[in-house]
Amino acid sequence: MTSAETGPHDAGADFPAGFLWGSATAAHQVEGGNVNNDWWAFEHDPSTAARESSGDGIDHFHRYEEDFTLLASMGHNAHRLSLEWSRIEPAPGEFSTSALSHYRRVLTALADRGLTAFVTLHHFTLPRWFAARGGWLAPDALELFERYCSRVAVELGDLMPFVCTVNEPQMVALHGYLEGYHPPGVTNAVLWKRVGRTLLAAHRVAVRAMRTGAGTPQCGLVVQLPLLAPARADDEGCRAFCETMRGEIVDLYLNGLSGRDRGDWLGVQYYRKQWVDSASPTLFAQPPAGVRISQMGWAVHADGLRLILHRASETGLPLYVTENGIATEDDSERVEYLASHLAAVAQAMAEGIDVRGYLHWSAFDNFEWAEGYVPKFGLIAVDRENDFVRTPKPSAYAFERIARTGRLSALPDPG
Repeated sequence: MTSAETGPHDAGADFPAGFLWGSATAAHQVEGGNVNNDWWAFEHDPSTAARESSGDGIDHFHRYEEDFTLLASMGHNAHRLSLEWSRIEPAPGEFSTSALSHYRRVLTALADRGLTAFVTLHHFTLPRWFAARGGWLAPDALELFERYCSRVAVELGDLMPFVCTVNEPQMVALHGYLEGYHPPGVTNAVLWKRVGRTLLAAHRVAVRAMRTGAGTPQCGLVVQLPLLAPARADDEGCRAFCETMRGEIVDLYLNGLSGRDRGDWLGVQYYRKQWVDSASPTLFAQPPAGVRISQMGWAVHADGLRLILHRASETGLPLYVTENGIATEDDSERVEYLASHLAAVAQAMAEGIDVRGYLHWSAFDNFEWAEGYVPKFGLIAVDRENDFVRTPKPSAYAFERIARTGRLSALPDPG
């Protein structure tokens, strides 16, 4: 089947012509050998929460051309990836011509295969030298990030139609500075809020920087927006605390997108419903008994994506779903997840929400941060013990059917 034979141009399709379909990766999770960033150090420190080293990743650094060819052959017309800052600027103010040339080849390969690039400037990892200065708490953090973004804009901006400035700023703050299971492993009730606000400012810095370079990149912040609920709905204090956490994790970032440097679009990343509990040491409660959960322990709740898209639309920005997926060994679950969550996207669009694309997390089974290689999010399996052989799963073909037709009927009824 080709897009010309049957496609989203057909009358009655659930998604319009021009809708972007694809998947996402992040450099540290797939490239391999990113030895000069803070995550590599974190993975090799036995005192941290990291389960294992990222090691060779899935060797995407060397296999990107075959990977992009495979994705394009399966109906994708867009792809999200990230640049590894520690490769591009391995020491303060020292930019690598080799790394920049590599990423130019990567982005050219994407364009040559008809894949619209969504390029993330900061996806969790920091150069070791930047982390050693205090990371996002350093007094000159924004200045240094702007220098990096400006160099990228000049060198690569012409190949970056969409720029994702900062990936999940609230999760960088929450996991790294309150919960402590991401770098730098801090647990501080004040610092996580400060870092969140710094990262929101970093988004604005990146937007300004990208305007100074080549091309005309459209910039957007990409935020993970869980559907938050109080663990004890009959407890006024618990309800109030849930509102406080929603203010820090959701409202701070959405309400903060105003003014000329807010960007051109907003990336929505949704995985789960999450229950807030002020009485819990982690501030969150486990999902109630009987709720379906993923390998990550995350509660599956498809309608949450529709609700979150409505909330995100209040910014007035066009929306792209830049991450959405499930960690599971049972690929039939992934097909069901796709069906139910894409139905939620289609319903939101039918209700007037301006959603222009959907990028599944993830393209491949890859390194899942502190959890290592155990969680399986990918449409495509990777045999890391057998020369990194790629094998598309049934979910990859299911996704191809809907990408080529724009029709929910191409997927099984989520029931």
